[in-house]
Amino acid sequence: MPPSESQVERTGPVSLVTGSARGLGLAVAQHLAARGDRVHVVWRSDGDAASSLREAFGARAHRADLTRVDETQALVDAVLERDGGIDHVVHAVGEYVSGPLADATPDELRRMLRSNVESSFALFGAARPALRASRGAAVFFGCSGLAGFRARRETAAYAAAKSALFVLVRSWAQEEAPHGVRVNLVSPGHVPHPDAHPDTLDRARLEKIPMGRPGAPADIARAVDFLTSSAAAYTTGTDLLVTGGWML
Repeated sequence: MPPSESQVERTGPVSLVTGSARGLGLAVAQHLAARGDRVHVVWRSDGDAASSLREAFGARAHRADLTRVDETQALVDAVLERDGGIDHVVHAVGEYVSGPLADATPDELRRMLRSNVESSFALFGAARPALRASRGAAVFFGCSGLAGFRARRETAAYAAAKSALFVLVRSWAQEEAPHGVRVNLVSPGHVPHPDAHPDTLDRARLEKIPMGRPGAPADIARAVDFLTSSAAAYTTGTDLLVTGGWML
């Protein structure tokens, strides 16, 4: 059995992966740790997943509510205190809601914006000086179909929040390019996993994916690997679709 992060003093790049208690964020954190990064993981609510993260990542495991600006800044400060810099930020936080707009409430829309947009804004603002110092990379999570601003029957509130995030990402990419900081989106399609929303498990939808299969968490992790690697040194402001052709 390989040693845990807490048992190994790594010397690779420092990567902060939020939303990493489960699902795609956890897959990304594990993948970057396997390639040798000093990975910091974050969760919001204590539970079994939090205990596992503490065991695996030791002092690089943090609890923070990233919808709170003060906790977001405290998180970044803790990473800097532990490892002296930040090379990569991967923000896998973002709640999801499904259903027609006629049934949506203002509170649901505010929750989508707070979770997907405001948390991203606060995190990038807190991490920006460290990313400039390292000439690093930030990756945010979008969703399929953002570039076309398509109408949505079931996910309009969620897609509206991700569309706002898309504008922020492209604007950050333009602003930060002179400082050597790259900012991109990775947009998963349907990726079933134990914590996925039931929409992702809908057999009728999965059968419409052009590549003939749903995605896997490893597909998303490899895409983030690319966007945070030297292979993507000239890539910024893009939305990398990892969808198997969904919504083409």
